[in-house]
Formats: sequence, C-alpha cells, structure tokens
Amino acid sequence: MSPETLVPDTSTPATDTSNFGPDRFDTYVMKTYGRFPLTLERGEGCRVWDNSGQEYLDFVAGIATCTLGHAHPALVEAVTQQIQKLHHVSNLYYIPEQGQLAEWLVKHSCADRAFFCNSGAEANEAAIKLARKYANTVLEVEQPVILTAKASFHGRTLATVTATGQPKYQKGFSPLVPGFEYVPYNDIAALENAIGDIDEGNRRVCAIMLEALQGEGGVRPGDLDYFLRVRKICDEIGILLILDEVQVGVGRTGKLWGYENLGIEPDIFTSAKGLAGGIPIGAMLCKDSCNVFEPGNHASTFGGNPFACASALAVLDTLETEDILTNVIARGEQLRKNLRAIANQYTNLFIDVRGWGLINGMEINAESEFTSIDIVKAAMAEGLLMVPAGPKVLRFVPPLIVSADEVEAASQKLGDAIAKLVNSI
Repeated sequence: MSPETLVPDTSTPATDTSNFGPDRFDTYVMKTYGRFPLTLERGEGCRVWDNSGQEYLDFVAGIATCTLGHAHPALVEAVTQQIQKLHHVSNLYYIPEQGQLAEWLVKHSCADRAFFCNSGAEANEAAIKLARKYANTVLEVEQPVILTAKASFHGRTLATVTATGQPKYQKGFSPLVPGFEYVPYNDIAALENAIGDIDEGNRRVCAIMLEALQGEGGVRPGDLDYFLRVRKICDEIGILLILDEVQVGVGRTGKLWGYENLGIEPDIFTSAKGLAGGIPIGAMLCKDSCNVFEPGNHASTFGGNPFACASALAVLDTLETEDILTNVIARGEQLRKNLRAIANQYTNLFIDVRGWGLINGMEINAESEFTSIDIVKAAMAEGLLMVPAGPKVLRFVPPLIVSADEVEAASQKLGDAIAKLVNSI
C-alpha cells in the first residue's frame, strides 16, 4: 500500500451521508445481505421515510426490534440523558443501570439471574456455554448434546449457526461445532426417540433448546401439549430447557415472554431484539438451579453498559405505563382477521395465517409461482415494508405501538399489492 492511500479523504465530513448512495455503499461494505433498493433516512412511530421523501408503513420494525417504533419520546429522552451522563464503563465495576435492568427482568419473569451482552446470537451463545458447563459440572457428562429443532434459527456465530436447524445457514462453514442434534418442531415422539438414541456412555443430552414460536422458520407457534411434555421430560431426566425468546420476548406475542403462551417455565431463556427498542443489547436469564457460571467463565466488553441498559429500562417502563400489551393483543387480532380476509380472496395463493400478538405469518401455497420476496417487493411499491420468513411465508412484525388505523392502512396496501401482482400475469 502506497503512502498516498493512507491519507484520509477530508473532502466531506465523516458525518455527512447525504451523497452516500448504494454504489458507494457497496464499494466498501461486505455484501452479506441481499438488500432491497431502498435508503431510509428517518422515522416516526410506525412510519419511515426514504431519501426521496417517500413514506412507508413499517411492518418490519428492524425485524421485531423497534418495540416502540421510531423516535419514541421515552426512548429519545432516556438515550439523551444517559449519553450526557455516562455511556460506557467496564464490567469490572458496578453499573447501577445494569443492576436495575436485571432486577426488573427477574421480577417480571421466572428467572433469578441475568447476564448481558450485545445481541441475540451472543445471548444464545451464553445459554449454550451455561448448559455445557452444567453438563460438565453437575451432570458429569463429557460429551454433552443439545437438542434443537429443525427449521429453527438461533444466530450466526459458529455455535449458534450449528444450533440452527437449517442447513442453508451452515453451508460453507464446516467444521461445525459438535454437540448438536436436530428434531422436528412440535413432534414429541421424534424428540423422545432422539433422546433415547443419543444417550450412551458419556454422550448424553444435557439440554433442549427451542423457540416458543419459530420466527425465521415460518412463524410457527409452539403447540401447548408439546411444550408441556418437553418440560416434563426435562424434569424427569434432569436436563435443562432453554427457550430462545430473541424474537418473541418483550411483549411481541401479547404477553411479556413467549413461554407464557405455553404454560411452562424454562430453566434458561434469552432476549435481545426488542429489549432496548433498537439499541443493541442481549440478555441470557436463568434460574439459580442452573447458575453455574463463575468469575472468568463468560464476559462481554459492551454487554450491559449504562447506555444500552437505560434504553432497555425506558422501553420496559413504557410497556407497563402505557399498557402496550393490551394494544398488542387487540392489533394482532385485527391484523390476523384482515390477513385471513385477504387469504380467503386468494385461496390459490395463500394456505394459512398464523401467529401470536404482533408476530404473524401468511403462508403462500408451495405450488404458487410467487415467492414471499415477490409480494414483499410489490408491497414496498405500495408503501408497506414487510419481511419474509422463508421463501413462502410473509412475516408481519410492526412496532408494538401500531394503531388500529395503521393496521387497516397496511392491510389495504397489502391487498392492493397482491391484486396488482396477480393481475400482472
């Protein structure tokens, strides 16, 4: 590299993004995403605007992350106050905001302890490490196995992508992390058979790791009877139940935690996406009975810093004070009713509408020539942002503050988009 290439370009300030279009972006950023041709500049509530001033209803919410929508006054105030006070210090010291957040989460869940990190993948990594240490120190298992579900999604790190029961995410990253096996979701016989087949010598199942509702796997809710039996199996043979609540936690389902829809309590569960309303944070929560971590076993430089924790506290306080869960339930019922009406209008195109609260899926007939991406693009042209959950499922995860009028408007835009798409052939 010549010395000239080391001279910084000061022709425009680093903070000026006005002329930073897709071409410049793709010159410098790794192409790890298949991005839509859309550049968003600002947002307010459930609406966002692109760099040409076009308005969109946001039913993506950062993929179930912007709990309070965009620029919510409570979150704006919290981050402004905290950044002016103290935004980051090391976990070598006590952080009051972190302790306060842990206390809130413990008092509002089945957990006794919390560990903080930066993302859902990191939270799931922490859960996997905790389960493995529990296997080694309590169960005295030398080669522990964690059972996960096919079509699951637990993250992109090497351990969490191995835990993810979808080969398409694992392709090209061998050797994968050992110690994971997969079973069909909501299939108790398959799970029981797997446990029986695996347990031999020092190789033994130490934990079952599941999503209360599979998000990336097609918005598939867990069956009540299945999860009741899974909990009973874990109790009977002394293994841990881990629930990945990264997408469904923090009120997304109409209850604070996804497991509350299933009548059980996990030993460990994870949270991230919606916890701080879009500010990066992750949490692994567990019961004291499996809390085998000691100082030095796990850590995170940024995890639980004052800024992220103050943001999360603002989100959680707003959920309570504004009774947002009641809105989630009502708007979810309204949205599913509208989606079913559209599905009934296009019976050759759609075969199912399902979900909890404000995480809902609309399944496309496998024989249809249209994919979820086709419909997402058509909806974008009508001013509605959605996200796929696989090639044949549309996912609807708007901010939890979405209004009845906005649900109606989104439904109308979706109906218009589908009509134009169908009439184009």
